[in-house]
Amino acid sequence: MKAVRAALKDAEKDAAITKNVLAAFGKEESFFVYLSFGSEAATEELVRTLLARGKKVCVPRLFGGEMLSVPYAPPFERGAFGILQPAGGEETPCAVALTPLLAWDGHGYRLGYGGGYYDRYFSLHPDVLRVGLAYAGQALPALPQEETDMPLHAVVTELGVTRFL
Repeated sequence: MKAVRAALKDAEKDAAITKNVLAAFGKEESFFVYLSFGSEAATEELVRTLLARGKKVCVPRLFGGEMLSVPYAPPFERGAFGILQPAGGEETPCAVALTPLLAWDGHGYRLGYGGGYYDRYFSLHPDVLRVGLAYAGQALPALPQEETDMPLHAVVTELGVTRFL
């Protein structure tokens, strides 16, 4: 699925995903947004736009083996797996969590990287709106599920928004 996503990566698709996120969820006041890495759907422009609109933006920070939602605040450092993260910050809840994924299915389940960071975060923050960002071509008919998997409420692609729960 990494190769599939890499083949789908496209700046126009990324711009459409940003537009679709803002159209569907732009009225929310706080967002937990991953800092895109590699072939993930890009989030740089989305973060800039949210900040320009006065929204609270938090990003992932791995600390002590767990993922925290901390305010977007440079300077950034390379954390686990070489992904940029703030050098510090306290856990800050947000209304919407925008998550990366390798694949997704019609039941809202996502295939991540296997570390379980997002599922553990979601289990600790069940009220957050769980939204995956992906390219439409990353959809699969079904994915294997584990008891600890937390399904998404929606996935935003370049084609629009698919809601599950």
